[in-house]
Amino acid sequence: MKSIRAISGPLAVAAVAFVMLLAAGLALLWTARQALAHDQRRLALAQADRRHVAERLLRIAHAEREVRDHVELYQRLKDLRILGSERRLEWVEALTRIRAERELLDLRYQVERQKVLKTLPGSPAGLELRSSSMRVELALLHEGDLLRFLEDLRTSGNAYYSVRHCTITRAGPAPSTGSIAPRLRGACQIDLITLSEGKAGA
Repeated sequence: MKSIRAISGPLAVAAVAFVMLLAAGLALLWTARQALAHDQRRLALAQADRRHVAERLLRIAHAEREVRDHVELYQRLKDLRILGSERRLEWVEALTRIRAERELLDLRYQVERQKVLKTLPGSPAGLELRSSSMRVELALLHEGDLLRFLEDLRTSGNAYYSVRHCTITRAGPAPSTGSIAPRLRGACQIDLITLSEGKAGA
């Protein structure tokens, strides 16, 4: 009887110690799981913030590219002298100057009423591509006079000059006196193209 009591005493102590160690282990495991869950939540938040920052940087980079593309497009249009409303007075002055500089004996022109070629969709200012058709007739000593006239017109600015077509015909027989006189006549249909705000955006 005494031996049983002697044995049961250490077993009870061992059992209590086992239960306490088991409880401590479970508590440690629960704490570790809670810490792991907390770290996972922090990691998820950090990853979400990183994605958000990356998306913002991507949007900023895209906006910068759009601005750069628009600036480049504006510069190209400016180089083509296509921006702004029609400048009929400047066109007349350019033709008068070219006639005087090239000593053209006969230069006639007629500019038709401007018309809208196309309204650009999605443009906040209601941009319209417009064209004023101009018919030019001039007396020529030779074909080179017409080419130089068109080049002078192109470099004069005030619009983008698009030559639709040109024809050259003989004006008549050569003079018998040997004097220099125009023997050819040139006729051209030219579109003076500009890009400007429409009536809604004006």
